[in-house]
Amino acid sequence: MRKPQLVKAEGLPDRVTIYEVGPRDGLQNESAIVDVAVKAEFINRLVEAGLTTVETTSFVHPKWVPQLADAAELLEQLDLPYGVRAPVLVPNERGLDRALAAGVREIAIFASATETFAAKNLNSTLDDQFAMFTPTVQRALAEGLTVRGYVSMCYGDPWEGDVPIDQVVKVGARLVDLGCHELSLGDTIGVATPGQVTALITAFDQAGVGVDKLAVHFHDTYGQALANTLTAFRAGVTTVDSSAGGLGGCPYAESATGNLATEDLLWQLDGLGIQTGVDLEKLVTTSAWMAKQLGKPSPSRVVQALAG
Repeated sequence: MRKPQLVKAEGLPDRVTIYEVGPRDGLQNESAIVDVAVKAEFINRLVEAGLTTVETTSFVHPKWVPQLADAAELLEQLDLPYGVRAPVLVPNERGLDRALAAGVREIAIFASATETFAAKNLNSTLDDQFAMFTPTVQRALAEGLTVRGYVSMCYGDPWEGDVPIDQVVKVGARLVDLGCHELSLGDTIGVATPGQVTALITAFDQAGVGVDKLAVHFHDTYGQALANTLTAFRAGVTTVDSSAGGLGGCPYAESATGNLATEDLLWQLDGLGIQTGVDLEKLVTTSAWMAKQLGKPSPSRVVQALAG
């Protein structure tokens, strides 16, 4: 299988962490229910390819995300190697109860940077969403769990348009103050450009939230995900979310192409000599297999090029 030519560039980290979101953020948008055994095999294959952080599922109410109604059953089927992180998304205390019962040790919560999305996705306001998060995070921390905070609509909102940088920073800083060990800054509708990325990371740093606490999560709606990710690396970020095979769509923008594909990211990283511990060939094989399970081609350009 062809590999990129290795040519290093200055100003980049030696190693980055890929936070794989395909099994959760990717599959949750699939209309046809994927069998739990297929999901378990998908996760196992991802781990065998070298991914050490795989967000497995979500304990959201099955009414809202039917695709992930089998969360507890899926976790029962997994027996992941020591050292592999398997976080799950929880929306509230009820979700936390289910996660604790399943033996989960790491969770993520999902916040909005805009009023409209908070209303539509969380049935809340920008400020009131924290009343929901606070007891969930406090209980999780008391149980010894680590908590990640997602911030959505960081760069643009389909209803409100441009999102003020200081508004995003205020939401993110409050999550850190609650006890989140990491913030994933989401370009939910894929409209960000590199200048915005640099400005937002700089603003967080000036507010006392350093790059060591930041991760980036880009959608490729306008073809900017890789450029934005590289910009974040140059700003000092070393954790990036991506989805194997480019699984996942964005329901908030027409023609959205979904998450940054892990293979597309890995091709760039391998070419730059940035270490990840992930085997590109094994990952491409895994995503090609998953595409067959779903009955449709992978949107990843690298999977298309290498798997034929």
